[in-house]
Parts: sequence; C-alpha cells; structure tokens
Amino acid sequence: MVIKTILDTDLYKFTTSYAYIKLFPNAVGTFSFKDRDETEYTEGFLNALKSEIHNLSLVALQKEELEHMFKHCRFLPRVYWEWLSSFRFDPEKIEVYLDKDHHLHMEVTDYMYKVTLYEVPLLAIISEIKNQFFNCIPDKEVILNRLSGKVALSNEHHMPFSEFGTRRRFSFDVQETVVAYLKEHANYCTGTSNCHLAMKYHMLPMGTHPHEWFMFHGAQFGYKHANYMALENWVNVYDGDLGTALSDTYTSDSFLSNFSRKQAKLFDGVRCDSGDEIEFIDRLILRYKELGIDPTTKTIIFSNALDFDKALHIFEYCKGKIRCSFGIGTNLTNDTGFKPSNIVMKLSRCKMNVNQEWRECVKLSDDMGKHMGSNAEVEACLYELRLKE
Repeated sequence: MVIKTILDTDLYKFTTSYAYIKLFPNAVGTFSFKDRDETEYTEGFLNALKSEIHNLSLVALQKEELEHMFKHCRFLPRVYWEWLSSFRFDPEKIEVYLDKDHHLHMEVTDYMYKVTLYEVPLLAIISEIKNQFFNCIPDKEVILNRLSGKVALSNEHHMPFSEFGTRRRFSFDVQETVVAYLKEHANYCTGTSNCHLAMKYHMLPMGTHPHEWFMFHGAQFGYKHANYMALENWVNVYDGDLGTALSDTYTSDSFLSNFSRKQAKLFDGVRCDSGDEIEFIDRLILRYKELGIDPTTKTIIFSNALDFDKALHIFEYCKGKIRCSFGIGTNLTNDTGFKPSNIVMKLSRCKMNVNQEWRECVKLSDDMGKHMGSNAEVEACLYELRLKE
C-alpha cells in the first residue's frame, strides 16, 4: 500500500481545498494526467495502479492526525479537519486506462474542494509503482552520499531550502530517508511540504497555493483578471497568512503587470516556478521599487527543477538585493541514479456549478514547451493577454 495516510500529501492541497469550500463550494473540476516522457506502460502496471487506487479509498484522517494538524496549522479551522476526517477517496471518480500505444491516461472529476486532493497521491503512486515495474532498486548508501554533499553545501553557505518532493518521489521510503537525514543534518532546511513527514519528524509543513487556483480563476473570470482575482480571493480566505504569491501561471510578464501595490505589500513574497531565475529577480526587484517597496523586505521562493548548485548560484545573486529560499523536490526525493518520472496532473476543465458549461483551463509557463491546454485555448489566452499578435 503506497499511500497509508491522507496526510501523505503536500500542505497546499489542504489549503486550496479549504479555499474552494469557502468561496466556490459548488464548483466542479477535472484533473488530467500527463506523462511528458510518453512512457509505455504494461497491463501489469495498470492492474497494480488500479489496486492502489482501490487502496486509496481505505485512507482516512485519524484523530491524532486531526489534533496535530489543527495545532500546527492555525490558518485552517478545526471544522476543515473534521470535514476531512469524513472524506474518502472514491475510485469510481477516477478514469484510468492505457491507449493503443500503451500510454497512460487518467482523469478525476469531482467538486473542486474534493478533486484537488487526488493529484499528489496519484502522482506519488504512479512514480513508485513505475519504478517497481521497471525493476529500479535504489541504493540507500548512494542516496545518502549524494544527499550529504547537498546538505553540506547548504550548511556551508547558510542557504535555506525546504523539501518539496512528494509528487515525483522515487518511493515513500526514499522520501522518508531523505527527510530523516535533513532533520538530523541540514541546519538550513526550513521544513517539508509533506504533512505526514512533517508531523512524524517535528518539522514545519510548507506550502501556499498552486497553479490550479489561478487556472480556475482564469477559466471563470478571464485571463486578464485571473492573477489579481486569485490573489484577492486568497487574501479573503487567509487574511495575510500563506503569503507567497505564485507568479507564472499566465507568464510572469502578466503577473508583474497586475501585481498591485496592496498585494505587493501584503504578500511576503512570490514563488518563481519557471523561466530564467536571474532575469525574474531583476524584474521583480524593479517592480517592488516602482511600487515604493523595499525589496530586501521580501522573499522569492524558487522551485523550478532545482539542484543545489543552481540554487547556490541564485542565492549568491540575491544577496543584498532580496531574500530568497528554495523549494527542492525531485533532486532530493528522486536522485537515485535512475531517471525520474516527468509526470504532472493539472486542472484541465472546471465549472462554477453543475449547471454551467465546462470551461477549459490553461497554463502558460515561462518555459517554452510547458504550456498546458488545447492549442486553440492557449492561443486565445495568449491573444487576450496581448502576448501574441
């Protein structure tokens, strides 16, 4: 059984779920799986995946977990955790199959406050059982040797980072090995996004909001207003808590042009998840200065496929200009010598209630080739944002 507790997921899944409950309780959405490597899977793999999907339905929030999360997440009320204790994953909501080329297809449809909870555990399951079927056997000594060098680099340069690797981890055991080592040896590890491991190892659970929050707003309210409205609504729910704004759902150009003085002052900083980090630092600092805000009081969280050498280069560039930290995922939890899975699940469509027509969701990355959505809708989004003539 890969997922043994509902807390074996990222914190932002719970914060986003609660935001949907508060503001959009009748909204419905579909998450769709994409394997960027176009892996060819077997029928045996598919059967194992279906078995793990069934096992998901057995997972439930336990009383001691409820009490721990309520105590350590002051921004989420007890009523949310009490609702979560009654929630069960429903295998009937998950459509999964292999096409004629043996590529995996998977979709989940439900109310937004429920369907958002499926993404991370399903990706973690796929990654783990894929490694089992491809006979990838990790060497713990190799993992710890690689990890020790990274931790030494962080300790030497006082470079803060957190572990963000649940969704594309090699396995739960590998992620736990990494987190246990970080807890013991990493002086500047600020926490982990995994709520179960944060609870077990007495670490801070880390995270704010995902691209899907902005994608939902773009589909429902228009792409020009998506960034502004998504941040305003986040503030309406969390009143200043969880104050890191994601900058690249519709390109950082669009984000920075809509980043108001009120939001720039209220949010602690922003997260950069694609594009050229050095260029983004300069542009964000310029925007803060235009708004009359001292950039050295703000923080950028970098989370775009980072390794520690790249993080150190960015860290040195930020010194004296703006604060920074790093959310490092695959390079921590899937650096085993085997090629990590390049898989995602994204919100592909949504509607405000069951009577509304479906609206497609898109994401425009600052990295070429990572736009998500149909060609027609991506083109429409680019045109509306005046990113393309």
